[in-house]
Amino acid sequence: MKVLIVNADDFGYSRGINRGIAEAHDRGIVTSASLMINAPYAREAIELAGNRPDLSLGIHVNFTNEGERLVEFIDPGECRAGLVRQLDLFCNLVGQPPTHLDSHQHVHRGRTPRPIFQELAREYGIPLRDEPPVIFKGGFYGQWEFGVSNPDKVSVAFLSRMLREEFTGGIYELCCHPGYFDAEASFVYHQDRELELHTLTDPRIRELLAEVGIRLMGFRDLPGVLQEMENVG
Repeated sequence: MKVLIVNADDFGYSRGINRGIAEAHDRGIVTSASLMINAPYAREAIELAGNRPDLSLGIHVNFTNEGERLVEFIDPGECRAGLVRQLDLFCNLVGQPPTHLDSHQHVHRGRTPRPIFQELAREYGIPLRDEPPVIFKGGFYGQWEFGVSNPDKVSVAFLSRMLREEFTGGIYELCCHPGYFDAEASFVYHQDRELELHTLTDPRIRELLAEVGIRLMGFRDLPGVLQEMENVG
């Protein structure tokens, strides 16, 4: 069985990103989004998600913005307190726990944050990015060199090759960053988001998924799919 979660990061970061993620879900293959609960347009993102019941909504823990140090996450106490604070805020504003847990700029992979994120993921009963049973795929990204745009890496041809060659069996998360350019925002990864959006909404990608037998789902569907795989096995 080949199962794919297409998760859009940075939900709530800007109006342009919110609009792009909503469109990538409505017209494309995005099944899930990770919300930056402390971002300027988080409440708008929550409203957009509320109108899209098939969109799984997780938390994109934000300790850094574009490189600031909002939380001293290399300090265990500060890291845990910051994580709990953002999880509590998510639950209060959304009205339910997140369907999954990940972090902006992958800070949860660090030596100090990782065990704390693992502990809280277990406590909330939610999957943590880059942990079994979901295989993380992050190669669909338009800046493999910092600040240098490489459109070929988010093209229809590139994503098609990934889907054919790298998704051979199991449950995968494809990380993506669709959005629209927003003149009010100054992101390092910015115009590239429109290139991603174009690819994620291209009908050829959905046709390819059907051709190679990849099934789309959101993080909300993970328990049922795991049970289904266990029954088959």
